Amino acid sequence: MDLHDDHARCKALGRVLDRIGDKWTVMVVGALSKGPVRFNALMRLIDGVSHRMLTLTLRGLEQDGLVKRTVYPTVPPKVEYQLTEVGRSLIEPLSALTLWAQTNLPAIEAARITNEDVESAETI
Repeated sequence: MDLHDDHARCKALGRVLDRIGDKWTVMVVGALSKGPVRFNALMRLIDGVSHRMLTLTLRGLEQDGLVKRTVYPTVPPKVEYQLTEVGRSLIEPLSALTLWAQTNLPAIEAARITNEDVESAETI
């Protein structure tokens, strides 16, 4: 494998990590982890997400094959979102990352405070 191939693979991996590491992606995957959900229900479940951001996030997840959008032929149309098999495979790693973050949050916050104090002292 040459350097160009390595660079292309790295860029592709970076795009995937950008998608799955996004705040709203994590929230959407969590909300969909229990089964199909309609758009307005997702809006209620995900505190602070705007209509536009939820739409963009769902489109991106659908484009990447993590979410399936199903439109039912009713009036008005009923639309549900659900995780695909690939999307469901993301639940466990995100749960582990959430647990890690919760466990280490006090140490991370303490380090931030310590480093802010050091930076403040250096500027005086």
